[in-house]
Amino acid sequence: MIIESEKDITPAVLSELARAKNPRFREIMSAFVRHLHDFAREVKLTEQEFQAAVGYIVALGKHTNETHNEAVLMSGSLGFSSLICLLNNGNRGQTETDANLLGPFWRMNSPKTKNGDSIVRSPTPGPVLFVDATFHDVNGKPIPGALVDIWQSSPEGFYENQDPVQADMNLRGQFTTDADGRISFRSVKPAGYPIPVDGPVGELLRAQGRHNMRPAHLHFLVYKPGFKTLVSQLYDPEDKNLETDAQFGVTRHLIGNYVRHDERAPERPTSRRRGIRSNIASSWKTARRACRGRRSPARRKARGRKFRISNGCEELIPPPTRGRRKQNGRDHHVA
Repeated sequence: MIIESEKDITPAVLSELARAKNPRFREIMSAFVRHLHDFAREVKLTEQEFQAAVGYIVALGKHTNETHNEAVLMSGSLGFSSLICLLNNGNRGQTETDANLLGPFWRMNSPKTKNGDSIVRSPTPGPVLFVDATFHDVNGKPIPGALVDIWQSSPEGFYENQDPVQADMNLRGQFTTDADGRISFRSVKPAGYPIPVDGPVGELLRAQGRHNMRPAHLHFLVYKPGFKTLVSQLYDPEDKNLETDAQFGVTRHLIGNYVRHDERAPERPTSRRRGIRSNIASSWKTARRACRGRRSPARRKARGRKFRISNGCEELIPPPTRGRRKQNGRDHHVA
């Protein structure tokens, strides 16, 4: 098509996209082009602004490496990651859902831990936390035998693979739900932490006058063949950044009910603090066989790992345990 005016550009691109054989690709790219062109027209984008935007995209790539994905961080900072999560869960975002962001700190092969035991594996001072959680299907039936990965930051706001002081796999554990779909464990209260701001994401936050903090939370990843893998977080209602999460991850449904106790907690050898403690009880739902034809969220975090199909769902086959790769600093942000 010969272009006569700016109005001809969009139809010309769409006519070329119409040649694509994959209907989903054709649908997505056509919508993307229409919205992108309409955006430029709406804001009357200048040539200088266009060049700045291209440079910004290039910078996202330059700040991405094996242990940090600036593009994913940007997606979260624009609320896009949470939008995708909600659009794909909870009746396409219309009802409450237990689904939430996976985040960058999940690790394979968390230590198998018995219900009631502690995930504190090295001295970690802080308020003691007792967690009780139950898991059931959408009809309220308990789900026994589900694997539940738990991970969290320390009371100082570091995950163990960021912090050389913590033992390997500290504040991590894998539990199996009992006949009532329940797990329980002992830990310490996590703290919120900052996301990296040394790249384009930091420029975006500073331009908006926003902070870079995430509120304190616990991570859950629940897996059982025949069910959609559930990835979730449970947020501390007392965190001062609860309503201004830099990654827009907090939904009202996932604000935990932490109950504080001021009497002394029972003595356990894995925690030095036996004073103030909190209890939290939560109940989670996941859909049966809803993952047919979809990739497990874990797969996107485990390139090169093996999978098998079980009851229509992809099942991760854990590799042999390998040596630990430890990263110092707060910018360990894996894609």
